[in-house]
Amino acid sequence: MRNDITRRDALALGLSAATVAATGVAAHAQSAIKAADIPAPKLPIEKGASLRMLRPVRFVQADEDVFRANAAKFTKETGVEVKVDFVGWEDINQQTAVTANSGAGPDIIIGFGDAPHIYVDKLIELTDVADYIGKRYGGWLALAQTYGKRAKSSNWIGLPFGASGGPLVYRKSMLQQVGFDKVPDDHAGVLDVCRKLQKAGKPAGFALGNAVGDGNGFAQWLLWSHGAALLDPDGNLTINSKETVTALKYLKELYPTFIAGTPSWNDVSNNRAYSSQEIALTANGVSLYFSLKNDPATKPIADDTEHQLLPKGVAPVSPMSGLTLNAMVFKHSPYPNAAKAFLQYMLEKEQYEPWLNANSGYWAQPLAAYADAAVWSGDPKVAIFKDTMKSTYYNGYNGPISTATGAVNADYVLVQMCASVATDAATPEAAAAEAERRAKRYFRR
Repeated sequence: MRNDITRRDALALGLSAATVAATGVAAHAQSAIKAADIPAPKLPIEKGASLRMLRPVRFVQADEDVFRANAAKFTKETGVEVKVDFVGWEDINQQTAVTANSGAGPDIIIGFGDAPHIYVDKLIELTDVADYIGKRYGGWLALAQTYGKRAKSSNWIGLPFGASGGPLVYRKSMLQQVGFDKVPDDHAGVLDVCRKLQKAGKPAGFALGNAVGDGNGFAQWLLWSHGAALLDPDGNLTINSKETVTALKYLKELYPTFIAGTPSWNDVSNNRAYSSQEIALTANGVSLYFSLKNDPATKPIADDTEHQLLPKGVAPVSPMSGLTLNAMVFKHSPYPNAAKAFLQYMLEKEQYEPWLNANSGYWAQPLAAYADAAVWSGDPKVAIFKDTMKSTYYNGYNGPISTATGAVNADYVLVQMCASVATDAATPEAAAAEAERRAKRYFRR
């Protein structure tokens, strides 16, 4: 899902008036965000407080620019110094584990999705801030509630900041060349498109490597669109099922249509292949489109690019989740009130809306009110990302999120199951059984 667009490019899309304070760039639109008049929780900031924060590196440059500007505003208004470090996507899980296990390090980490559920015993509760922000901004969307709340409770252990959707991205002219206006919603139709694109010399490419966003996203789609899931609603392992085997048998037919090398792809690989016109179909966040659009050399590719929700298969709706940024505060922090006050500040519209707009659709909002942000009324090719966090699909679907489900995802159990079948290292039946065996190790702990 990786490709940078410049801050200037992002801001040129048209930002709210609040962006002036964060970026110094002239505003092009007035804020339409409605905020209810709700009393904020009392969070007296500790004397001498300072904060260190870790979060995933930006894929859109303006993400970092505006985030840092907002943090500087917080420091100016409160006197609390905030040091923000950006680390690679593949590194954030490891650094979170080290922080949790050592009881030292950053006060706040913005991890991915289910990270707070893995380290729940190391975290402070965030319910007071979550309740306030939710009531103030129209309520938390479904995916935010799933990842933010401790399983089977109303207690918040994470504060989701946004999610990056990974819909299909394709060259419209090339699909039309092989007889399609869009990718069909059924598995047979998807296979047909991919076979014809391969024959035309412009194949599809989906990550089957240990890619945080793209690898997990493809493996999850493959399973969910066939009615397969890691767990049932009661938390029983169901990965070794006839639905999973059916999905893997389908992958054996689909994989030969892909461009070579996808089992080693990371989150950058499909962007490069699509940008260099080696492939005509993949799945990705909006960053790929904007990187193409804002480079004169590749703008014709962007003009020919369309987005589409992932095919439903046998699912009732497109089984597409979102790679979610989820903030957590560690118990070892000597300044928990300052940490909570900072996160609350960053989610208020004066800070959050400029950040959301500057991301150009790469991160979609976790709160209903932000659906009225200016970013969603700009480029029509971006609108598909607006409802990413309304999804009811998540890591650990279809059971309760736990330390075990998070570990299964972090260990790429589902991705490696798929890759083993695609590369003929295992039969579908053997791969499903091995995934079950690996998953059981985490659920026994």
